[in-house]
Amino acid sequence: MVCAEVALVFLVFFIQGASPVPEVNEPNYLCKALHYWNPSWCHGDFFLESADSHTVFYFTFGWLALWLSPLVLAWFGRLLTWALLAWAWQRLSYVLIPRCWMSVLTAGLWVCLIETNHMAGEWVIGGVEAKGFAYVLVLLGLEALARARWNRMFILFGAAAAFHVLIGGWSVVAGGVAWLCAGESRPSVRSLLPGLIVGGLLSLPGLLPTLMLNSGTDRAVVAQAHQLYVYTRLPHHLNVAQIPAVFIRRFVILTIFWAAIVWATSAGERLRRIHTFVLGTVVLALIGGAMSALSLIEKDWAAVWLRFYWFRLSDAMVPLGVAMAVGWFAVEQLKSPSWVGRVWLGLVIAVVAIHVGSHAVERVVPVPPPGFRLVHRWASPAEDYVAWRKACDWIANSGKIPADARFLTPRMAQTFKWYAQRPEVVNWKELPQDAEAIVEWWQRLLDIHSTGSGNPREFWFSALSLRSPRQLQELGQRYDAQYVITAARPRLDLPEVYRNRVYAVYRLTPPSVRAKEANGVLPQSMDEAS
Repeated sequence: MVCAEVALVFLVFFIQGASPVPEVNEPNYLCKALHYWNPSWCHGDFFLESADSHTVFYFTFGWLALWLSPLVLAWFGRLLTWALLAWAWQRLSYVLIPRCWMSVLTAGLWVCLIETNHMAGEWVIGGVEAKGFAYVLVLLGLEALARARWNRMFILFGAAAAFHVLIGGWSVVAGGVAWLCAGESRPSVRSLLPGLIVGGLLSLPGLLPTLMLNSGTDRAVVAQAHQLYVYTRLPHHLNVAQIPAVFIRRFVILTIFWAAIVWATSAGERLRRIHTFVLGTVVLALIGGAMSALSLIEKDWAAVWLRFYWFRLSDAMVPLGVAMAVGWFAVEQLKSPSWVGRVWLGLVIAVVAIHVGSHAVERVVPVPPPGFRLVHRWASPAEDYVAWRKACDWIANSGKIPADARFLTPRMAQTFKWYAQRPEVVNWKELPQDAEAIVEWWQRLLDIHSTGSGNPREFWFSALSLRSPRQLQELGQRYDAQYVITAARPRLDLPEVYRNRVYAVYRLTPPSVRAKEANGVLPQSMDEAS
């Protein structure tokens, strides 16, 4: 019975997350993991050779990339993550709502509420990355909290921090809030020391690399990196002042609904402990909101703290609290002859069925993967994707492009390495984690893709083909890039090695120059190189 229930929860997660490969973050994580185990793969790529911040994930999962293709690796990682999450969810749900099959409904309601009511873009069920495994451990830690096994909770949260330091770390803080709210049943600090010590030790493989990222870096560089991280690259995750108002409103409404249902119902002790954990995540979000307000006055100071994703855990845990509270209330009402319980249960089933059913329909409709973000004005997204794949596949398999050839790529391209298996100079998506590399990342973007215009709508070139051949050759020389892949229009006066309707590949450095470079002889001028 339990196995069948876990299988159905897994099916819900599968339908929710089974978008085409790659998902938005899979090229980042899996290409990093592959490079971690095989440094010669895409050797010279700026992002891949920047500092690693998820070494536990790369070490424990990335070695599979030595034998599996990126596509197979992504699907294997997804299935593994969803299976573990389904197992952990069933355990947690049954502890809180001890009724068979309710975990399937609560799981469906959970993923529905995360998708429709998140504020800062958090998700749990999707592509394979470090946080999926971290959330498995968080759910198991919540089960331990529900059973009042405090030491086990802190150990599991510490292990979660090894995979993803922020998810695990904020879970420890929220667990501390739950401990403070435990009242007379609160265990002493001394009795918690074993769990805190073991959890702290388990977190070190994730914590230490993060703490060492900016060791010895100039303070001005670190301050600039924080500004770029918070206000330029990731404001939609980190700064309430830059998050769309509709996202904030819907999350606030869900949080008020959660608070109302908690206040109006007398849940059992186990569910109350989970609600105090959820309260802890809401407190973290409120602190993040206060820091966002301070950013209007003191941007430098606020950026130091806003980079810690204060809203990440509440995005996932408030929906969890609502899902469990609604499920518990429905089951409790079913125990009485009143029709209220049947109405509640019917509403839950309807919401879950509509959400999961709509995603099931989406899964059978061919669409470009979420990781593909390029759209040209003269091509539909589907045509753009097919043309991009053909160009990248030609680069990877034609035998005419050396394995170490570095490319200038479109600014929003984030799947070039995934398909072409060649290093690139920079793209918008692949943000390094250490301060020096973040600053260099921004400088590269400005050098290669910025128009210099003061108009925000015209700040970036829409395609590298709008730059002159001379400029592209100079950029290629500056960043040791031998090729450029860009829009096929307008046509560039450069040696063309591949073209389709949407994309063209040009050589920036003639083969003779590459031979001279390999022998340590560099051209004296761009005229000689051309």
